[in-house]
Amino acid sequence: MKSGKHKRTVWMARFWSRSLTFGLVAMSLSVTYAHAQTADLVSKTAFRVCADPANSPISNKDGTGFENKIARLFADDLGLPLEYTWFPMATGFVRKTLFDFRCDVILGFAQGQGMVLSTNHYYTAPYVMVVHADSDLAGVETLSDPRLKNHKLGLIAGSPPASHMARNGLLGQIKSYQLFVDRRFYSPNEEMLADLRKGTIDAAFMWGPIAGPLLKDKGDGLVLIPLLKETLPPAMTYRITMAVRPGDLVWKRKLNSLIRKDQKKIDAILTSYGVPLLDDMGKHLKGDAP
Repeated sequence: MKSGKHKRTVWMARFWSRSLTFGLVAMSLSVTYAHAQTADLVSKTAFRVCADPANSPISNKDGTGFENKIARLFADDLGLPLEYTWFPMATGFVRKTLFDFRCDVILGFAQGQGMVLSTNHYYTAPYVMVVHADSDLAGVETLSDPRLKNHKLGLIAGSPPASHMARNGLLGQIKSYQLFVDRRFYSPNEEMLADLRKGTIDAAFMWGPIAGPLLKDKGDGLVLIPLLKETLPPAMTYRITMAVRPGDLVWKRKLNSLIRKDQKKIDAILTSYGVPLLDDMGKHLKGDAP
């Protein structure tokens, strides 16, 4: 009996030893695979960014956009050279850049886009209405305001304000500007502001991070009104993140760490460009916002 118990004890010890060894090997392989998903695909020699080469004031090839400045900040933090892959912001942008491993991050991605893995947001901003300061529309804060009736309204086709205009019976008053264009040859936002200045339209509905910098220091009597009081969808305020590939979890955490570390510097860059920044809830302008 003692011999049988001894054999069973030895067998059990060997079984658990082998199980533990197998478990450690499996864990090691899992960790190695997870590491490979990030370390092998994310460059160790450069901070690789994909961006539109002619998307002022956000990004451009000459490096003067506010996303260019944020990318430079992160590259310096990482101690790596900043390397761009330039591609027009149009259909297929993510697939032909980030998913084709031509870069490791895209800045300026709205939170909640399912095709990518998003970092924590690094700013929150609204859609805005731009009007002449002396216009009777200068006090409008929602698209249900009756003062918008009988005015010509400019907006980028397919942008969130369009749904609110449709709901409020304003579609007949719209002058529409293209959404997906090659900004090297045509700038719909700048054309819309030019039309506003010469009276072709009475109000321009725009993405705040584009409108703010285009208006900053112009001194031409145009004012920017954040649209913060809409209660029905679609949202008129958005949290902006950085996009990485779905498997790059370690890289995402690294970028989140940099966002936390550099948040005040990021805010300072955005504010210097005139970007209207909101609190995290998207309800109020931050103290230094224009």
